[in-house]
Amino acid sequence: MNTARVMVVDDDPSLRRLLSIRLESAGYEVDCVASGEEALAQLPVSRSQAVITDLCMEGMNGLELFAEIHERNPCLPVIMLTAHGTIPDAVSATSRGVFGFLTKPYDSKQLLELVEQATALSGNSVNLAKQDEAADWRSDIITRSPVMEELLSQAHMIANSNASVFIHGQSGTGKELLARAIHRASPRADMPFIAVNCSAIPEQLLESELFGHRKGAFTGAAHDHKGLFQAAHGGTLFLDEIGDMPAAFQAKLLRVLQERQVRPVGSVESIAVDVRIVSATHRDLEKATESGEFREDLYYRLNVVNLEMPVLADRREDIPLLANHFLQKLSSDESRAKGFSGEAMELLMSASWPGNIRQLYNVVEQAVVLATAAVIPAALIQRALRSKDSGIIPFAEARQRFERDYLTKVLHMTDGNVAQAARLAQRNRTEFYKLLGKYHLAPALFKS
Repeated sequence: MNTARVMVVDDDPSLRRLLSIRLESAGYEVDCVASGEEALAQLPVSRSQAVITDLCMEGMNGLELFAEIHERNPCLPVIMLTAHGTIPDAVSATSRGVFGFLTKPYDSKQLLELVEQATALSGNSVNLAKQDEAADWRSDIITRSPVMEELLSQAHMIANSNASVFIHGQSGTGKELLARAIHRASPRADMPFIAVNCSAIPEQLLESELFGHRKGAFTGAAHDHKGLFQAAHGGTLFLDEIGDMPAAFQAKLLRVLQERQVRPVGSVESIAVDVRIVSATHRDLEKATESGEFREDLYYRLNVVNLEMPVLADRREDIPLLANHFLQKLSSDESRAKGFSGEAMELLMSASWPGNIRQLYNVVEQAVVLATAAVIPAALIQRALRSKDSGIIPFAEARQRFERDYLTKVLHMTDGNVAQAARLAQRNRTEFYKLLGKYHLAPALFKS
């Protein structure tokens, strides 16, 4: 039974209904729309694995729709329906990336075969669905964001190849989680996944750590050491923060990737290795290659397939899912916190999140530690967010803070004597009392 979702786009209601019946009888979930504009509006929500569209429609035609889909989601297969007179247009479209086309009246068997091929290509065939369920390849990635779903669809497609994958994204966006998901979805899933942070290993130790060394190769080398390339043999090696790799070592890494062999430090023999390279960085490596900081040939060797991790601010619909997931993970039997107030969740959803998911985790962790009730209030979230910001707050808030702190200080100095405090502040008593009322400061609290 098929589980894939297919979108049918046609301005002819009878043809839409006929296509829907054919596809639903084969087990597909079908979304029908009457125009290209409707299709573009619904695709991010429907998450279809294939699109069937008529070539000739009022308004946006099939070719224009394909161009828009291809720009937004180049991995989504599009099948074109065409009349005999427009076959040359359909052939031209196929050369530009349309998955396939059928002439009207179409053959139902041919249609279903083409749809099956298309949904299999997008990583949603029956067999792949079963494989996904068994491997649970994306279980660590919590999302309902169309942006992330599209990224995961691309990741699943490339997982079966041995092509090197380059993941670019800001710190804290989850680049290593995506790398692990690619590994789990690949034929190498049962083999090792080794992660190494290139910026965390001193330059003088990097070669030994990655390639290994022989006993006596240098002072302290008391025994043979198998490097991370050998440890990852048959599996995946994740090179995080590849942009921080020392320039002197880049040529050595390039040679290993080209020859698929490593030579341990102190050895005269090379060892064959079979690893799939997934690399990641927050830096702009294109600019780094232009400035000479990063080798251009190494960049293109690593960047066979490029995936861009979205920042948390671009997937705000995931914030409630992630926050509650972290809360559940951090909560224990002793923990009081079991949920967020509505105001607290609104603060989480509206924050800027320069530190992305890692910052969200830290904010939730701080709130859980300090919570004194089952529901985390907005004040705890606000406090945690303030500790993460740049220190620049709105002028009105800064002024209020200053006034409150100033009044508190002079009341402490005068032991709550309002007349004396007003004289120190060079304000009359009436005005001073109004200020105390504004900030709910009772003079009696400051008396010795």
